[in-house]
Amino acid sequence: MSIKILVADDHEVVRSGMNKLLSDSGVEVIGAVGSVEEAVSMTESKRPDVVLLDVRLGSGDGLTALEQIREKTPEVSVVIMSTYDNPTYVARAIALGASDYILKDSSRLDVVETVQRAAQGAKPSENSILRRVQSTMEKRKDRTDSKDIPLTNRELQVLRHIALGLSNREIGNSLGISVETVKEHVQNILRKLDTADRTAAAVWAVKSGLISN
Repeated sequence: MSIKILVADDHEVVRSGMNKLLSDSGVEVIGAVGSVEEAVSMTESKRPDVVLLDVRLGSGDGLTALEQIREKTPEVSVVIMSTYDNPTYVARAIALGASDYILKDSSRLDVVETVQRAAQGAKPSENSILRRVQSTMEKRKDRTDSKDIPLTNRELQVLRHIALGLSNREIGNSLGISVETVKEHVQNILRKLDTADRTAAAVWAVKSGLISN
């Protein structure tokens, strides 16, 4: 049986190009849309196996569409597409439930393999951008040469998420904890680092190498 996908991208050339790219691959494009509203609506009505979702949809935000799709049709896998290898986009996609994240210049083989893995509910491949960033987000221990950092393992995880630009709600989704618990961790981090706000804490994290690969 073929894998049914919905393509959501605001550029017509990408939508038509994806049809050609996936021909004779066992992947069937059952719809192509260009806005957040259309992406959510058509996912609900057509129930594809996978949605290939541009991280930006015109004036809309593809990550907003991702959140709505995952809430309304949790059985549908979503693969984010982007022109850029942006760790903040990837981190937010992870927190909002994306199955994978691929670049638009990926090869036909990589696109097909990514779609197949997503449809099967399998983990992303070893060289997946999403898997690399997810590993950084989930890392529980700091570098061995940073013994002076006064943070717990969980606080280090939260700080990495902050440095990647995630909101408290997204951090909670990613780590499986409540927003209130996230707020407590953030307050403890700011106090321990003696920083005034999240931005200063994020700068400290970057300088300390906490979000390096």
